Amino acid sequence: MTHLWVRAETRPNEDRAGITPEGVAQLIAKGMTVTVEESGTRVIPIADYAKVGAQIAPEGSWPDAPGDAIIFGLKELPEDGTPLPHRHVMFGHAYKGQPAGQVLLQRFKAGGGALYDLEYLLDENGHRVAAFGYWAGYAGAAVSLKAWAAQARGQVCAPVHVYASQALLNEDLRAQLDSTGLPRPTAIVIGAKGRVGSGASDLLNAMGVRVTGWDMAETARGGPFPEILAHGIFINAILAGPGVPVFLPETAINPGRALTVIGDVACDPTSDFSPIKVYDRTTTWDAPVLRVADDPPLDVMAIDNLPSILPRESSVDYAQQLLPSLQRLDDLSAGPWGGARRVFDEHFARL
Repeated sequence: MTHLWVRAETRPNEDRAGITPEGVAQLIAKGMTVTVEESGTRVIPIADYAKVGAQIAPEGSWPDAPGDAIIFGLKELPEDGTPLPHRHVMFGHAYKGQPAGQVLLQRFKAGGGALYDLEYLLDENGHRVAAFGYWAGYAGAAVSLKAWAAQARGQVCAPVHVYASQALLNEDLRAQLDSTGLPRPTAIVIGAKGRVGSGASDLLNAMGVRVTGWDMAETARGGPFPEILAHGIFINAILAGPGVPVFLPETAINPGRALTVIGDVACDPTSDFSPIKVYDRTTTWDAPVLRVADDPPLDVMAIDNLPSILPRESSVDYAQQLLPSLQRLDDLSAGPWGGARRVFDEHFARL
């Protein structure tokens, strides 16, 4: 019998869930066992999972789960160096040269477990079966506009927080923009046709920002792209990978640009393939931007769990996308699961 163990997230400001109670009910109806850990932050109450028949476990008890349980979470595990004997489903960020990713793979090597990375869970056409991209783009564009409004007031973007709904975020952001008394900035979104770019463009359009949408055709000639510097805001919605051109080199911080805010929603600055070379670390909810130039100011927004700003919308959307794959957890050698395992095995063999 397949046993799915839904762990609590330990990362600060991470309220999302990868499965809803309705999804748990469907897995149980298929004969699976589902355990859900208690959580003080998850946007969906634990009582809702208990009502549909989930077994409830203490927060953080997954290391003691049965050996055949599949541990399911979203963000990274606690970095305590312990061996990992279980099979884990999560976003591992381990395959693009990230130093922390190599440490994670070593933990799997020590414990004998395996990673089924959600980023590499692909359908027969090579597309991700589930993604938070739309809400990452939506929230990332919102924080980028917050950074622009703060600059207009001679300040640096204040800490961000969870919004109970999309409508409340929009209301708050519109008020911040209106309070500057300035016309809206222009924005360019690269990757505009994808999920992330669509979310970013929708938010920007809702706020009255004129958007230039670029995708593969516009970047095919290779970078850098001086056109980016002519916009007030740049949203990067392209996932870093081999062959992605450099969008902004280190010299992009120089004077003579209109660009004052970069929203790197893809947010992979430690990857060898990052297309934005003006910064080297992610930002946080408490310090949403990194100021990389002063005259004129240039702020980089690179929060790597943006969808959790709207945890309910993003959780429900993602869970609906992922559920059909979770229903096929009884065969991890086939379909998207088999593909994710092959990616793990390839990188594991290089350790």
